Order: sequence, then C-alpha cells, then structure tokens
Amino acid sequence: MRLGLHQSARMEQRLIQSPQMIQAMQILQLPALDLVERIEQELNENPLLEKSEGGPEGGAESGFEGAGEGGAGESDPSVLDARLSELERFDRDRWADGRPARYSDDIDPKHEALQNAENQPKTLGEAISEELALSTLDDQAREVAEYIANSLDDRGFLGATPEEVAQECGVAGATAETVARALADLRHQIHPALAARDLRECLLLQLDAHNHHDSLVHEIVERHLDDVITNRLPRIAKATGRSLDEVVQSLEVLRSLDPSPGSSYAGASAAAITPDVLVEEIDGDYEVRLNRGTVPTLVLSPQYKEYLKLARKGEGERDWVRKRLESARWFIDAIQQRQSTLLRISEKVFAHQREFLERGVRGLKPLRMQEIADEVGVHISTVSRAVSGKYAQTPRGTLPLKYFFTGGTETDDGEVESQASIKQRIAELVSKEDRSNPLSDDQLAALLHEQDRIQIARRTVTKYRKALQIPSSTQRKTF
Repeated sequence: MRLGLHQSARMEQRLIQSPQMIQAMQILQLPALDLVERIEQELNENPLLEKSEGGPEGGAESGFEGAGEGGAGESDPSVLDARLSELERFDRDRWADGRPARYSDDIDPKHEALQNAENQPKTLGEAISEELALSTLDDQAREVAEYIANSLDDRGFLGATPEEVAQECGVAGATAETVARALADLRHQIHPALAARDLRECLLLQLDAHNHHDSLVHEIVERHLDDVITNRLPRIAKATGRSLDEVVQSLEVLRSLDPSPGSSYAGASAAAITPDVLVEEIDGDYEVRLNRGTVPTLVLSPQYKEYLKLARKGEGERDWVRKRLESARWFIDAIQQRQSTLLRISEKVFAHQREFLERGVRGLKPLRMQEIADEVGVHISTVSRAVSGKYAQTPRGTLPLKYFFTGGTETDDGEVESQASIKQRIAELVSKEDRSNPLSDDQLAALLHEQDRIQIARRTVTKYRKALQIPSSTQRKTF
C-alpha cells in the first residue's frame, strides 16, 4: 500500500450567522418587558442612542441635518477634540461613580423611575421578617427566626427538624431549644402551622391550635392521609372501624384547615402580564395592533453624528464613534424588524381566529405555525420566536399567542374541532356530572361523540382531562 498526499476541491454552502443576525433573533424572541430592560441596557452602554420624544413616527435620522449648528463652540476643533476624548473614556469610566456617565449629577432618569415605580411584591421571608420587628424574642432566637423565615418554601414548609436547623443556621450557641422558641413565636404571630416539615405535620399543628381532639380526625391525618388524597373513603372506614358518615364528617374538619400556610400569608403576587399585541373590536371589525405604549422608540443622537463628521481622520475617536453608530443602527433596525414581524404574524393569526373573537373557545380553529409562516413568508422558527412568551389582549381576555396555535380532531360532519374547544367541552361535562356517580373517561368520550359528533379515544380524553388538572372519576366521587 502506497501512502501519499493529494488535494481535492469541493463546493459547499454554509449559513454563517453574524452577530447582528443573532442579536435580531434574540430581540425578536423578547417579550415586551424583557425588551424594555434590554433597551435600557443598550441606552446605558451606547451614548449614540436616545429615546424619541416625538413618538413612533419620528425617524431615526430625523434630527441629524444641521445638528450642533448655532451652538456656541460646536464647530471649534478644540471643543470637539475634548468631547470626543470624553466619549472614548465612556466605556471604562461610565460606572466609576456608581451610575452611567450619560446622566448628569442633577437628574438620573433610572433613579427617578425607581422612585416612581410600584413597590415590588415581598417574598414570604421578607414579609415575615417585617413581622419579626414586633417580636419579643432575644437576639439569638430572632436570628434563628430570620433564618427559618428565609428558608421556607412557597407553601410555608421548612422540611427540617429543630436539631438540623440549629446546626445549619450559623447562629452562635443556637440549640434545638432556641429553634423551638423561634418556631413558637413565628407560629403565634403568623400561622399555627408555619414551618411545618410536611403536610401531615401542618394539619396536626392546626388541629392542636384549634383544639380539635377528635381521635378519628387525628388518626386519619397520621395514618390515612394517602387515602384521603386519592378519595378512598370506604377504605378508611374499614381500616378505622368507623362508618362512612363519620369519615365524611372528619374530612369536613380537615377541609377547614390550610394545607399551604405560606401561600395564605405571602404578600407576593403574580407578575403582571404586559400584552405585546392588542386586538380591539371597532364597528364590527377587529383591529390588530402592537402595544406601542410599552416599548420606547429609539433614535440616533444627532449630536454625535456631527462629531463624527468633524472628527479628524486616523484618530481613535472616529473609530470609536463609528463602531457605536453602527451598533446603534443595528439595534434600532432589530427592534423595528421585531415590531414589523410580530404585527404581521399577529394579523394573520387573528384573521384565522376571528370566530374565537366572536364566540370564545368554541370558535377556536386548529392552526399550525407552518401555515402562518407560509402566509407571512418567513421560516417556522421565526414564527416560533415571535410568539414565544408574548401575550395578546383580546375581547375574550389576555392570552398567550401560542394559545392560538392548536391541533384538532375531525367530527363526523367533516368539521375540525380544536383541542382547546374539546377541552372546554370536557370541563363543561364534568361540571354538570352527578358527583356521587362521576363520569369515567370512557363515558366522557361517548358523550362527546353523541352530543358533539367528535370521535375521540378514551386515552385522548384522559390526556386532556389531566391537562385541565381535573382529577379522575374515583377522586371526584363524593360520599
């Protein structure tokens, strides 16, 4: 066998994604609030960008011609050199005093915005810490209580024994007795079951606090909680030797208790949803538009374009300004492209889903992202990025844009019913059932075929029921 070297040539195509293309895709995917945050970041980093005070119609180039004319010293080379040198130091000095160099000492817009912003919702730990300010605990126990408050999960559970807390809290000299005093104070001030280790202890603590001494209730919580969760009441009656009526009465006591003490106390609220798309009914028709009140319009600063014109060739200042000018233009173009793409896609979506706007969920039509991509003339991945995390405010409520993309099932009449519409029908049938004899998934499938001419398998009904978080017929049964 002979070894040798040889050359060969071949042609191939590769898609090279430039940094600008990557930036445009990232911006397309950002929901409104995240985009506003990204814009603020860019404003801090690039002094050639400004927010437009004239609204969306103000073009990015509108303020350039003649910028700086008539200003004292604007065309003086020494003044320009000094200002351009100051610009060059922008990157390395802008955070030297704790705030961006673009802001003056007198006015800090971000500080002003923070001052005027709504209070952020507190975490459970923060809310409890405020209550501890009124506590009579000694310093050591108070530190332990602070540790416990900040170690709770969303339900208000701790999941650790007093001995484990004493070892892990980092408070000098803390013992299990110190932890017990801290827990007693928290439970007295806030909730009798706060910092329980699990659901069982949570319920038992509340029974003791409310002086419920019924032995059957305690026995059910201590030994048969799994059967309660799965609604196997006859099994509990047999195991305890009590009647089914007695078991049912005991469950009424348990239903009066709080299984999640943290959620009832925490001041935290769900984050507000800011829709990117607005759909309004106007004279019997529907108008689809972007929520322009959220995303500010950006323009290039006319002041710095004048600097670029007059900067001397061959000096670093000119390159510095040129790079930031290019970056600013790309950023503005990326936002404009996002807005245009999102609007075109939204218009096509609601053209398909007009019946939803008129009738609600029963009017929702099956729709695939590929259909919208073909109509708009973009790749399906662009549609996916454009609708990701975005919401539309419609006459039927504020919903994720992805909600309007759904599969469907063909009826006996040849129509196609959307998954969302079928789910709603399942929820309606369950809401009207006899709770002492709830509908099985087979029965739900039969009723959908009988009443709505929808041919659907039992396993599909099960899948949709679980997606709706509807328990099985066994768990829904009442006694």
